[in-house]
Amino acid sequence: MKRFLAPLTPDLARAARALTQVSVEEISEAAALDPTRVRGFEHRGSGLDQDSRRKLRSALEEFGAVFFDEDDQGGYGVRRKYNAAKTRQLDRWEGEGGPAYEDDI
Repeated sequence: MKRFLAPLTPDLARAARALTQVSVEEISEAAALDPTRVRGFEHRGSGLDQDSRRKLRSALEEFGAVFFDEDDQGGYGVRRKYNAAKTRQLDRWEGEGGPAYEDDI
């Protein structure tokens, strides 16, 4: 099967951010990029060089996006790292014990 490496495109970035439910501000901070540059890339396809796209893709992957490349069977895309059942389980685990507070220790 022949594989073609898919670059991070504006539509993939928007889709990955929507799937992971992360705000522009959160993903920008995680990628060490200016939020206006990320918005510009997502909406107009401008403002990010290759290194910045790599940082953005890495940050999206850390939030649970999985990118897959184009091959003979279909096009490139993005999906969640975990299926719906695993996501619900993770949400339950994160909610156990109540909200986290700062310790005075």
